[in-house]
Amino acid sequence: MKWINGLILLPFLVYASMAQGVEEADILGVWTTANAKSVVEISQCDAGLCGRIISLKEEVYPADDEMAGQKKVDRNNPDESKQSNPIIGLQILKGFTFDGDDVWEDGEIYDPNNGKTYKCKMTMVDKNNLKVRGYIGFALLGRTTEWTR
Repeated sequence: MKWINGLILLPFLVYASMAQGVEEADILGVWTTANAKSVVEISQCDAGLCGRIISLKEEVYPADDEMAGQKKVDRNNPDESKQSNPIIGLQILKGFTFDGDDVWEDGEIYDPNNGKTYKCKMTMVDKNNLKVRGYIGFALLGRTTEWTR
C-alpha cells in the first residue's frame, strides 16, 4: 500500500521540483544578445535593473563605412552630445522591476542601431535563456529576441 501512495505522490514531487521558478537576482550577470552581436551585463542600479554593453562582436566599423576602422560610437543617438560616446559601456537597459513571475517589466531598452528607446519586458525561459521584448505602446506591438547566458 505504501508503494501506491508513493506512486500517487511522485508526479507532484517531480512537478514541485521543476516549478521552482526564478528569483529576482537570477537575471543578474552577463548575457549574449541574439546573433552574438554584443554582450550585455545586467546589474542592479538605483532605479531597478540596468544593463550595459560590455563587448561587441565587431568593435570597429567595417571597411565600407564612412567611419571605417574606428571604434563604434552611439552615432544614431538623437542627442548630438552623446553621438561620440563609445558603444562599449553604453547603458541600453534601465528601470526594470521584478513581478515575481519570471518577468521583469516597466523598463526601457535603447537600440543604438537606430537611436530609439522602447518600452521593454524580459522573461526568463530558464536560468540560461532570456526573452527580451521591446515594444511601442503595447507589448503586442513589438519584437522579441532571445539572449543566452
